[in-house]
Amino acid sequence: MNDGSASLKETEGSDIGAAGAITARVLADIGAMLNAEGIYTNEVQQQMLESHIRAMVLRSITGEPLPEVDKSLFDEISAESMQMAERVVNQFNTLPIEEAYLLSVHFEVAKDNNQSA
Repeated sequence: MNDGSASLKETEGSDIGAAGAITARVLADIGAMLNAEGIYTNEVQQQMLESHIRAMVLRSITGEPLPEVDKSLFDEISAESMQMAERVVNQFNTLPIEEAYLLSVHFEVAKDNNQSA
């Protein structure tokens, strides 16, 4: 994921037309990260993740804030899922840490999905 970090930060502040390319890059990075951890999403989980990343990228460009997030709701998220989410969010200069809390849920659910298989 480090390969794309600098270029993602350079594209922030660009117009919305860049969102599709940025989203594709972030999703590719996430796919590689999850594969390296042995975590796999099912079709529905992947669709939800893609939707979240698309919205997250748009927020990084437009500066639209997230609603207030109660961090205590995420107490049961594993440190591993939170660290992966922070790696993704840290690729952007303009996103708050609360974005990582929301993103971590996708990784945690996928981990649980793999354990029950």
